[in-house]
Amino acid sequence: MTSSDEPPAWLSRDGILRATLAFAGLSGLAAIGLGAWSAHGARQVLSPQALEWVHTGVQYQAWHSIALLGVGILMAVRPGRFLTPAAAAFALGILLFSGSLYGLAFTGLRAFAYATPIGGIAMLAGWLLIAIYALTFGRRF
Repeated sequence: MTSSDEPPAWLSRDGILRATLAFAGLSGLAAIGLGAWSAHGARQVLSPQALEWVHTGVQYQAWHSIALLGVGILMAVRPGRFLTPAAAAFALGILLFSGSLYGLAFTGLRAFAYATPIGGIAMLAGWLLIAIYALTFGRRF
């Protein structure tokens, strides 16, 4: 294989692992920051409904950041073909689900609500892919 036939570095196993772990870390950081702000300073600028949207977004973002971290660890120690799509599904789910709730809370634009269920479906897909990984682990097909 020549160097022109090789995939870009970010598509290599190490590149995907690095991106997965970095996204998990930054997403967890953002979730904790937004959660702290919403608990201590947001009442002056957000309505009770908007605070609830932020709270829900933070909860789902935090849990799925931890799940994404777990997927990254699995990628490093027990690679499997369903882990990269699971990581992508979790990352997309965080961006669309939590991001749309934040967009709705901070702007009031109802159009953001259309992305929320798509993000939820992506999160569900991530969990399904983890289950498939577990059920097919060690099998060759």
